[in-house]
Amino acid sequence: MRPALVFIGFMGAGKTTAAREAAAALGVTAQDSDRLIEERIGGPIEAYFDREGEAAFREVEEEVVVALLDGADGDVLSLGGGALGSERVRRALARHTAVLIEVTPELAWARASGRGRPLARDRGRFLRLHAERSGLYESVADAFLPETSRGIVRAALPALRSLPPATRMLWAHAASGDYPVYVGEGAWPVLEGRNLIVTDEHVAERYGERLAGHELLAIPPGEESKTLATAERIWSAMADGGYTRSDTVVGLGGGVIGDLAGFVAASYQRGMDVVHVPTTIVSQVDSAYGGKTGVDLPMAKNYVGAYHQPRAVHVDPTVLQTLPDAERAAGYAEVVKTGLIAGGTLWKRIAEGAPVDADIVLACARLKLGVVAQDERDGGRRQVLNLGHTVGHALETVTAYQRFRHGEAVGIGLLAALRLSNRDDLRTQTAELLAAAGLPTSVDGVDPEAVVAATHRDKKRLGAEVPFVLCAAPGDVTPGHRVEPAALDAAVREVIRA
Repeated sequence: MRPALVFIGFMGAGKTTAAREAAAALGVTAQDSDRLIEERIGGPIEAYFDREGEAAFREVEEEVVVALLDGADGDVLSLGGGALGSERVRRALARHTAVLIEVTPELAWARASGRGRPLARDRGRFLRLHAERSGLYESVADAFLPETSRGIVRAALPALRSLPPATRMLWAHAASGDYPVYVGEGAWPVLEGRNLIVTDEHVAERYGERLAGHELLAIPPGEESKTLATAERIWSAMADGGYTRSDTVVGLGGGVIGDLAGFVAASYQRGMDVVHVPTTIVSQVDSAYGGKTGVDLPMAKNYVGAYHQPRAVHVDPTVLQTLPDAERAAGYAEVVKTGLIAGGTLWKRIAEGAPVDADIVLACARLKLGVVAQDERDGGRRQVLNLGHTVGHALETVTAYQRFRHGEAVGIGLLAALRLSNRDDLRTQTAELLAAAGLPTSVDGVDPEAVVAATHRDKKRLGAEVPFVLCAAPGDVTPGHRVEPAALDAAVREVIRA
């Protein structure tokens, strides 16, 4: 029997609507477990719930849902928000493709309250239930779709129907385009047509053969290669080779390669497809998503670039096991940054020292994609992703991109940002996490005045002042703060030893 597409999620997520959209596209009929339960009990769920109690309702629900899942053969189904509380249901779901429809607690409450749902009468209990069930949904989901809006399910359907075994998918949604993110061991792309693999010399030696059969262009590794001169070298090679807009650039490597490959793809013949295959922690948890591309200028980082969403991102977390210790440590700074922005369960896991595994990579990517969906072009919410980057980028700039790995500089920048946020306790905790990972918590041999001056050339500046991203608490990170010059000077001098 063929696996079904099973839409899961909290009350008010839009599971029934999503299932109907998918079923219509496939030419089948969607089945909704709540409707089947009402047929079984002979009336509304709310009345039965109130009359017989939740325990009695869950017994009926379990029986109906297990039968539905056991008999499914390539169908499209939607399950009630509480159905996954049953271990029998979870076992029956295992052979199917479980698609989690994301929904914020606020939107869920707006949609569910006053609609005859017995567990959507008390707001406090409703919000607690949302938090309690989130981890369960995430643990069984094979795919994650953002809050449903018209067309997303239909766009994601081909990827959902062809999801490889042991691979999970995030659907990235942005104003300029949507794309799948595949996460799992062996989640490498099967490339068709003509492709140019852009990579660096180290990655080419280790992983180039995985994408054999396509032309490969390898550049020297490191931030020093993220320049207009390197971009011109790639553009020229593409022009000499007769590449056109119908071809694809594949970025195989870390953050430098992703930014550079994306920029080349965005600008060559005014735009062509790019596929990212990130191979570092920084790129897998952050930089491969969201469409930011660019190169550095001598006076400032990422000063020339474009927004260009990829066609797809393929993430194999097992490649992280081959990273040198220094690279793993550098990438960890972005993990800590993401945890501070997310708060909640992700920050708790990071603060407890969880290793950077597939689950952490997936959680970080979900946070990044959720932010980008709200604000693709840094007009507001997306700026929170720059936590720690203002001082971090300045430190990279004044050392000519040669002394520090990007993550090392971001770690230092995080400590400066937390000092500016007046969160000494959180700064101490973060410094301990960074140090335990092998990252520096202070530097020497750098002119603090030059670092402060470089912050004023940050690409986020829109007027006379650079807005800073500050952190009041894990999960409470906000952009657009004005920082007094004396406070900035003190925060920078604290992380730069005389």
